[in-house]
Amino acid sequence: MIVLGLETSCDETGIAIYDTRHGLIAHRLYSQIAVHAEYGGVVPELASRDHVRKTLPLIHEALAEAGITVSDLDGIAYTSGPGLVGALLVGACFGRSLAWALGKPAIGVHHMEGHLLAPMLEDNPPPFPFVALLVSGGHTQLVQVDGIGRYTLLGESLDDAAGEAFDKAAKMMGLPYPGGPALSKLAATGDDKRFAFPRPMTDRPGLDFSFSGLKTFTRTKILALAVDGVLAGTDKADIAAGFQAAVVDTLSLKCKRAMQQTGIKRLIIAGGVGANVRLREQLRVTAEAMGGAVYYPRPEFCTDNGAMIAYAGAQRLAAGQCSDLAVAVVPRWPLVDLPAVAHSVDAEAVDG
Repeated sequence: MIVLGLETSCDETGIAIYDTRHGLIAHRLYSQIAVHAEYGGVVPELASRDHVRKTLPLIHEALAEAGITVSDLDGIAYTSGPGLVGALLVGACFGRSLAWALGKPAIGVHHMEGHLLAPMLEDNPPPFPFVALLVSGGHTQLVQVDGIGRYTLLGESLDDAAGEAFDKAAKMMGLPYPGGPALSKLAATGDDKRFAFPRPMTDRPGLDFSFSGLKTFTRTKILALAVDGVLAGTDKADIAAGFQAAVVDTLSLKCKRAMQQTGIKRLIIAGGVGANVRLREQLRVTAEAMGGAVYYPRPEFCTDNGAMIAYAGAQRLAAGQCSDLAVAVVPRWPLVDLPAVAHSVDAEAVDG
């Protein structure tokens, strides 16, 4: 089965083609960073307009890369939530309309399920069950995954997501957009032990997260050290390092607890913050110390992308699931509401 995947949930236009026998055969990604940089964050209306402008040309590029035409497609998958409603509607309209014109099935894919399954695109995918840390600008969740669509929410952020906290802290320090990667780069030059940043909600049982207090601590520290509103270079680097260490330590501790609670020794990291080098290394050490292993997608598949949507859609289409003709999106959509898939097509994939 050859599936076209479209991802337009926020500020990246991702197009990919996944073949259940040969794996990923085409992948295109356009980032809107330059569009939103002057505003310091994503402007929903501009995001939607840019998706309209880029989706069709990227589909043509992906088809050319794969060496196929639209008539060779067996199905269409598009992100139908969660995300920005206008941006989601662009991909849903393109995907649903193309599928109808071709007489092929289409399916709306849950954005976070795409992220959760992104490690399956790698050469050494994790077997079920596993614990997943979904960590991005909009979500921070720990999920027990017993199979596709068989998800148990173990814990989540009660306020800001980790990626959102990174971006807000970066903005406080006057770092360029996108703030998370800029803060991580600066943190590599700082002393993460100079300031005693809190590790929120680690002194109590449970697997939920909270990063709003950490954000407030960062703001207070900046105000105390700034002279005429300006931080010295060393102070800025040390704050960035302390902030990053606090987030990474908190995520690592909660992942350890989740593995202990479930008895599952396989951990995956997915979502934009999953590209953070320090987080990857610390979770690797944590998992291996417990006799387990950590899995994650390559950095280009940590951020939003069409490959993860094409893969997730292919699993559900191959299992006989599909969406009706309505163009419907769900800006808020609990992951645990998804129906289960009886089997994965991976057994027939890639190596045949």
